[in-house]
Amino acid sequence: MAEDLLEKTLKTPATRPDEVPEKFWDAEANAVRVDALLKSYRELERRLSTRPAIPGEDASDEERVRFLRALGVPETADAYQIEARHPLLESDGDVNLRLHAAGFTPAQVQLVYDLAAERLLPLIADVAQQFEADRQTEALIAHFGGEKRFRAMAAQIDAWGRTHLPEPVFEALCTTSEGVIALAAMMQKGEPNVMKTAAAPRNASESELRSMVRDPRYWQSKDPAFIERVSDGFRRLFSDK
Repeated sequence: MAEDLLEKTLKTPATRPDEVPEKFWDAEANAVRVDALLKSYRELERRLSTRPAIPGEDASDEERVRFLRALGVPETADAYQIEARHPLLESDGDVNLRLHAAGFTPAQVQLVYDLAAERLLPLIADVAQQFEADRQTEALIAHFGGEKRFRAMAAQIDAWGRTHLPEPVFEALCTTSEGVIALAAMMQKGEPNVMKTAAAPRNASESELRSMVRDPRYWQSKDPAFIERVSDGFRRLFSDK
C-alpha cells in the first residue's frame, strides 16, 4: 500500500503555487525556474541602482541638484523651451523662475502653459465680456434715469427696432450703449426718415458701415446727419440683397 501511494505521488504532476508567476515555473520539471528568477532579480536590482534616490530632509544641496538633473530639470530657467499656444501666454521669465525653483521639468512647465491656454484664457474672456456688458448696461441705466425706466425703454426699443429696421442693422446698433441710445432717439422721432439728407456711399460694404458705427460722430457727438448716413447705408446694403 505504501509503495502504491509513493508511486501515485511521483506520477501526479505538481501544481504551480499561486505565489509563483507562470514565467518562473517549469511545468515539465514541476519546479521553480531558479535561473529565470535570478535573472529577473538581477535586472530589478540594476534598475533600482540606476534610479535616482529622492533626497531626504538632511540631503545636501549637491544631492538635491543631482536629483533634479537626473529628472531632467535644466540648470537654469532660461533653458525652458516653451511652445506658446496663445500670444497672451508667451514664455514669462518670472513665472519660469518660480517653476524652476519648484523643480519643474520642461514637460511639466509646458503643461502649465498649456493648461493656462486651455482653461484660464476662456475664463478671462468670459469675465471681460461680462464686465463690458455690465459697463454698457450701467451707461444705459444712467442715460435713461434709472434701471426701471431703462427696462421699460428697452422693451419698446426692441419692439420698434425689430419692426422698422433690417435685422443686421438692428443687431449692429444693439452692440453698444451708444447704438441703443441712437435707436431710442430714432424711435422717439418716429420711423427714421433714412437718408433724405447726406447719404452714405451707395456701395458701402457692411464692414465700412460697422466702422462708421464706431466713429465718435456716431456714438459720442451723436451727429444726426452722420447717424442717418449709417442707417441709410445699412438699408441700401440689405435692400439690395
